[in-house]
Amino acid sequence: MPERPEIVCVCGSIRFAEQMRAANRDLTFAGIIVLAPGEAGEAGEPITGEQKAALDALHLRKIDLADRVLVVNPGGYIGESTSREIAYAQAAGKPVSFTHPA
Repeated sequence: MPERPEIVCVCGSIRFAEQMRAANRDLTFAGIIVLAPGEAGEAGEPITGEQKAALDALHLRKIDLADRVLVVNPGGYIGESTSREIAYAQAAGKPVSFTHPA
């Protein structure tokens, strides 16, 4: 039986949704299983605080499943939620890499 493919959790600000989709595509074509942030709807569509909290908690579970984390951070930007995810991943011993220098 073939070895399990690597699992990567993509993190980043929703403002970089297109860049995260591109990273997802590139990693998938490289044979990597990708766990990406949930998308709540069309860009700019508001979500409730309760929905945001649920999505944030779910994303932490995705980090738990991943072998490593890739932060999509054009221009070096890292927001509050992404900073929390990076700290969570590091505390769990997950390697974290970035698409751009932070």
